[in-house]
Amino acid sequence: MLNTHSFRKGVAGTFVALAMVGGPALAFEPEQPECIAPANPGGGWDFTCRQVGKSLQDQGLIPSTMQVVNLAGGGGGVAFAEVVNKRNDDNDLIVAASSATATRLATGAYPGNTMDQVRWLASVGADYGVIAVAKDSPITSLTELLDQIKADPRSVAVAGGSAVGGWDHLKVLIAAKEYGIDDVRAVKYIAFDGGGEAVTQLLAGSVQAFTGDVSEAKGFVDSGDVKVIAVLAPERLPGEFADMPTAVEQGVNAIGANWRGFYAPKGMSDEAYDYWVAQIGTLYASSEWKDVMANNGLAPLDLQGAAFEEFVSKSVASITELTAEITK
Repeated sequence: MLNTHSFRKGVAGTFVALAMVGGPALAFEPEQPECIAPANPGGGWDFTCRQVGKSLQDQGLIPSTMQVVNLAGGGGGVAFAEVVNKRNDDNDLIVAASSATATRLATGAYPGNTMDQVRWLASVGADYGVIAVAKDSPITSLTELLDQIKADPRSVAVAGGSAVGGWDHLKVLIAAKEYGIDDVRAVKYIAFDGGGEAVTQLLAGSVQAFTGDVSEAKGFVDSGDVKVIAVLAPERLPGEFADMPTAVEQGVNAIGANWRGFYAPKGMSDEAYDYWVAQIGTLYASSEWKDVMANNGLAPLDLQGAAFEEFVSKSVASITELTAEITK
């Protein structure tokens, strides 16, 4: 699903001029920069807001501290509706988004809302999916988990930070389908408002497995609380993630990358839109952000402005097709 070659062409040239604008010459600067994370603390959207906000400030790309507001509910739908209906012309506001956002838009999970009701700013990388279990779980591999689901689907509950039919749900369904589980609708999935809450339920023993992304799982892996039994990447990730096995190497051809980026209110001025596109693009190009990506298992995805909007549009279309295939 994550084929970005056709989108990357020409992106750098298009936005070089914007990225070079700086200091007092800018036509717009936010007075109170704010980022909405559409979930509770601890998940991927929360990570995106907080890490990007801190990095923008550290590099002097925003004039003051980025306020991060957690607005959970409806798998991001509460935040989307808030932006569309109440903050449509807020020039200081950006909102964390991901493949989960595109999935919900594709499946109509935000009733009455479409991707055209906001402006799409830029991506900051892609986060490969993971399937994990608690550290003391007797399950040691993806195939063991899927065998257990095959034998008794109701005996295994898988938790994720997206709604039923959302991107976290789809990742485990893709793995199940690839493993030969014919009726993937039998897979027991429990939705929570964010990956952090889903992992908490895993550690409490309420569920047997977790489906999320590398960045969501990393802190819990570092603390020794969870073990990743599969990364949904075509090959092992580099560096400190190299010990995590892929689904592919276990004979399950399941690949899923969760892009991460931002949208903004539809009524945002062109000057403000250009500002945020430029600053996020400059951040992405920095060596500091490359370090953040490496430390958190993010893969490259460099899209800004119109190219990012086209990418999201195609993501929504492809997820619509995937959902129809899985649920037919």
